[in-house]
Amino acid sequence: MMTRAQNLEYLSQEPLDVLVIGGGIVGSSIARDAAMRGLRTGLVEKIDFAFGTSGRSSRLLHGGMRYLAQGRIGLVHEASVEKTILHRIAPHLAAPLPFVFPTYRGNPDWQLWKLKMGVKLYDLLCAGRNLGESTWLSRADTLLCVPGLRSDLLQGAVRYFDGLTNDARLVLDTLRSAVRHGAAVANACRLVSAKRGSLWTCECMNEQARQPLTLQTRTVVNATGPWADGLPHSRVKLRLTKGIHLVVDQQRLPVAETVVMTEGSRILFAIPWGLRTVLGTTDTDYKGSLDEVTATGDDVAYVLGIANQFFPNAKLLSTDVLSTWAGLRPLIADRKGKPSDISRSHEIKSPEPNWWDVAGGKLTTCRLMAEQTVDRVIKGADLPAQNCRTAEELLLEAVDAFSGIAPPKVSREAVQHYCENEWALHLDDVMIRRTSWHYYRADAEDVARQVLDWMAELRAWDEETKAAEWTEYQRLLSLSTQGARRS
Repeated sequence: MMTRAQNLEYLSQEPLDVLVIGGGIVGSSIARDAAMRGLRTGLVEKIDFAFGTSGRSSRLLHGGMRYLAQGRIGLVHEASVEKTILHRIAPHLAAPLPFVFPTYRGNPDWQLWKLKMGVKLYDLLCAGRNLGESTWLSRADTLLCVPGLRSDLLQGAVRYFDGLTNDARLVLDTLRSAVRHGAAVANACRLVSAKRGSLWTCECMNEQARQPLTLQTRTVVNATGPWADGLPHSRVKLRLTKGIHLVVDQQRLPVAETVVMTEGSRILFAIPWGLRTVLGTTDTDYKGSLDEVTATGDDVAYVLGIANQFFPNAKLLSTDVLSTWAGLRPLIADRKGKPSDISRSHEIKSPEPNWWDVAGGKLTTCRLMAEQTVDRVIKGADLPAQNCRTAEELLLEAVDAFSGIAPPKVSREAVQHYCENEWALHLDDVMIRRTSWHYYRADAEDVARQVLDWMAELRAWDEETKAAEWTEYQRLLSLSTQGARRS
């Protein structure tokens, strides 16, 4: 794999066909698709790959039962088909996951008879090839399937299948695939300006070396998620909403299958994740900093309140929360309605010749969004290219021990792999996005100390750099464990 220096040199050697701005799941998928079609492709990310939305989701590959209830059949069909494609091309990051959706008397938004019909339609919208067959459960069977579930007014449940992933790992493995097909990528490389002539001239800043970098490219794709409407030449209009997730020990809330929890028409989840359970999410309008999105005390109290309603014996407290994460949904602007009602459809538009804005969409439809974007880029710039084959070729030729849905074992070998093969530049790059040790491990601070020593050796950090890395990680640890218990 190319080193960082080789990547930056390659990017600046001669004009690119496609320059992707943004290292999230959409940007990485576009880079992979373009490179696989034989286009000279580069990608730059201003902070770290999967730093934003793509590393802060619910980690679900799903068509969306809520979207089905809203009548968005086309969106559900797209996402349902795409989740099966991701399961085929990246089975290590797309595990079939059963969902149990209990229903209660007195909730008109989620009636059992409607859900019974809905889950069968859900299976059909996967082209008849869902990750498992939907069924329904009696009241007694529901309580057997989900011990501790609230029993009063319980009518029964439906059980259907979606997929569980590791969002940041999906980004990184997609980038590894893109590089294997000839793309060059660089994190800590910020777009400063872009000027259109016969080619686009993009002035970037290599934040690691504090050196400018000039790139020329035939086309530019803005795939920066929540930052999309802040780029020069962009015409994206977004409505940002925040979603937060809590991590608790599996023993405090033991669920073997994902349990759907409702508040009116809203849906929340209790998701099994190895030795942990993930609870979420919220959906509220957001106006704060894009670079530092956190869960507030009110956010935590809201999610715990819903969880305790559905699992009254759990009696979860804020001190049971091991960690939290929070991310932004870059939804296409629509000031009408509640955040949960805003469409998750995506848009691909060209406000200027050979500049493309890609916005909206869902984690599950990342591959399709990339295919449609590259199709338009090729047509708009009249680029010679091969046909798309991202739905057929495996993401990785051989899956290693360092990528999976659950965090890997803590080892120097793993850290070395992330530094040498996955562009990890900082301590938080490894702890948060490469491994999820930051969220998963109750002893995350101790693990981070060991990782810091390994990275210092691998990257030849002096004591001043080590101290700065540790100070920054301590700050991030504090933000994601406010009110949490670390033992």
